[in-house]
Amino acid sequence: MKAMRIDHISLAVKDLSKAREAYEKVLGLELDSTYVSEREKIRVARYYLGDVALELMEPTAPDSEVAKFIERRGEGVFVISYEVGDVDEALAELRKQGCKLIDEKVRHLLGARYAFTLHPKELCGVLTEVIDYRRGG
Repeated sequence: MKAMRIDHISLAVKDLSKAREAYEKVLGLELDSTYVSEREKIRVARYYLGDVALELMEPTAPDSEVAKFIERRGEGVFVISYEVGDVDEALAELRKQGCKLIDEKVRHLLGARYAFTLHPKELCGVLTEVIDYRRGG
């Protein structure tokens, strides 16, 4: 699999309002957009630093993956997303390499196709996602 660039980095936060206030004040970030994902059970604020997005993600339910992450590890880097040419091809290549995948099927959100790939234990404690925008969903 060839990662072309970092698409976004997502931080798990307990309180989105407080996190936004801190990131906007301290780093001078300007909000690009916000969204809620019912499927992922998160509320998100998105910023851009050049071509890379920074997302602050607050869980909307105690059983969300972000809430579980915060419970286990506290706030911090939740996922790094790498753009690839084709998510299906990336998943197939990782399977061929013998990697145990988190997602076997592609997910869709906001015009993008993505999948969580390797367990954090396989890449230095960081959840990895691959994403493409070729055939959004």
